[in-house]
Amino acid sequence: MSVEEPRRIVLLRHAKADWPQVTDHERPLAERGRKDATEAGRRLADTGIPFDLALCSTATRTRETWKLAVHEFPQRPRTVYEERIYEASPGELIAVLDETPDDVRNVLLIGHNPGVQGLADVLAGSAEGDARERMARRGFPAAAFAVLSFTGSWKTVEPGVATLLDYWAPAD
Repeated sequence: MSVEEPRRIVLLRHAKADWPQVTDHERPLAERGRKDATEAGRRLADTGIPFDLALCSTATRTRETWKLAVHEFPQRPRTVYEERIYEASPGELIAVLDETPDDVRNVLLIGHNPGVQGLADVLAGSAEGDARERMARRGFPAAAFAVLSFTGSWKTVEPGVATLLDYWAPAD
């Protein structure tokens, strides 16, 4: 694939987690989270983006979100469970994305706040329609996602390089 063809980065925050007596890394999804993860999967499938790669945090709530969301996809992308996504800053998430092979066109990253929201804010040098306003108004609640597009190699992912194409969050 040419590095001049648009690439997409979709940032998905894990769905609502429960608070049982376990470590933060092992927190499972709450009932509402399971419903919202499935809905997020439907909405992601509706974008029509053919994901080549999913990068998912190793935390229980992100793995459960991904398992429920991907069930709604017409085709399952290759999935990499990446420890560095857990508690990652936007800069650390950019470092993970920079390692993506250039034959990959579209990546879905399933992670946590504040890193995911921070990354969406940092990458979006521009936005289409009212996507930025909706994201600013809603924040990045559990199960929300942002769709960003950029042109170039994955090694060129840096602040301001992308256009925010879409944003979705479940209704509270």
